[in-house]
Amino acid sequence: MMEHRVTPFLWYDSQAEEAATFYVSLFPDSRITSVSRYPEGGPMPAGQAMVVEFELEGLPVSAMNAGPIFSFTEAFSFSVRADTQDEIDRLWDALIADGGAPSQCGWLKDRWGLSWQIVPGILAELQNDPDRERAARAMQCMMGQTKLVIAELVAAADGR
Repeated sequence: MMEHRVTPFLWYDSQAEEAATFYVSLFPDSRITSVSRYPEGGPMPAGQAMVVEFELEGLPVSAMNAGPIFSFTEAFSFSVRADTQDEIDRLWDALIADGGAPSQCGWLKDRWGLSWQIVPGILAELQNDPDRERAARAMQCMMGQTKLVIAELVAAADGR
């Protein structure tokens, strides 16, 4: 496995372990790699997860429980390429369940407020099409969508 020197580090109030467990359940080849816990006398209850390290399809991520001092914004998001509409639908539905919220253009927030982009692989191809009018039609369609729908993006690009 490749050693990563730079990894995302996420701040949760107290739900880091729950969130990490949920995230690794959504993506193949994902796992929790370690959990360190708060000792007696720490700033959080003894035994609560302090730092949870996990991998999402090989990407190392760390999450920490540190209280409600900071919260997530859309300035950080995980972008996930999904190659089929079924995969888009599965990830979208799972991530907005139990209090998450859809946004626009394939963006959403999960129940902890973390932003995700669920993007069909074909979108980059459509946006980079040498036929700039075709690319513009695909972009216009994407801008009007919440969850991205591949068939609609392709139909728009094709002028249908």
